[in-house]
Amino acid sequence: MKKLLRHPATQVALGWVLHAYMVLVRRTVRWRHENIECVDGVLASDQGALALCWHGRIPVALAVAKVWWRKPRACLVSPSGDGEFFAQAMAHARFPSIRASSAKKGDSVKARALVAAFREAVKFVTGGGVLIVTPDGPRGPSEVMAPGAAQIARRTGAPVFMMGIAVSPASRAGSWDRAMIGRPFGKGAVVWDGPFHAPADADDATMEALIADWSARLSALTRRAEVLAGYVDPLAAR
Repeated sequence: MKKLLRHPATQVALGWVLHAYMVLVRRTVRWRHENIECVDGVLASDQGALALCWHGRIPVALAVAKVWWRKPRACLVSPSGDGEFFAQAMAHARFPSIRASSAKKGDSVKARALVAAFREAVKFVTGGGVLIVTPDGPRGPSEVMAPGAAQIARRTGAPVFMMGIAVSPASRAGSWDRAMIGRPFGKGAVVWDGPFHAPADADDATMEALIADWSARLSALTRRAEVLAGYVDPLAAR
C-alpha cells in the first residue's frame, strides 16, 4: 500500500484531490479573520516574512490564500513521498514549495539537502517573499515548534506572523498531527498575530526561550480560532 501511495501517478491524483478539497473549504466556509490588520505593513512593503500555522491545519490552510497571494510566496515542505502530493496540491493553489526536512544524525546526504534548502529559504525571504511554514512538521510532535523557522527568521531579520486556523464542524484524522478535516459550508476563523522577530545576535539559550514562547503563542491563537469557529475538540472535552 505504501508503495502504491508513493507512485508518481498516485501522488498526482492525490495532489488534485487535496487541492479540490482545500478550495471547496476556502470558498464555502464562512471565514472570520481576527487581527488581520497586523500584516498590513508587510503587505504594503517589499519586505519578506514568515507565516506560521500548525501542521494539523494544512487541510484548511487556504483560508489565508487571498492574503498571501498579494506577495511572492512559497511553502516549506518535506521532500518525502508523503510531502509530495501536498507540494503538488499547494502548487495548484499558486503556492510553490521549497523542499526541506530535518536530517537524522549521521545522514550526510539529508544534511546537505537541508543546508541547501535553508539557503534557498533565506534567499527567498531576503528577496521579499513570504515563506509559509508548519513548524511542527513533518513528523511532530504536534504543536511543538522545531527550530527551523526561528533560525530563518534570525538569519533574515524578517518579521514572523502566526495564524491560528479552525473550522466547525470538523473531523480529526488519526495522524500524528490530528489533521482538521473541515466540512464545507461551515464556520471558520483565522486569528493573526505579529510581527515577531528573532534577534540576529540571539544565542542558543535565547533562541530556545523564543521558540518555546512562539510555540505557546501559536497554540493559544489556534485555541482562540477554535472558540470563534465554535469547534469543540472531543479530546479536550473529556
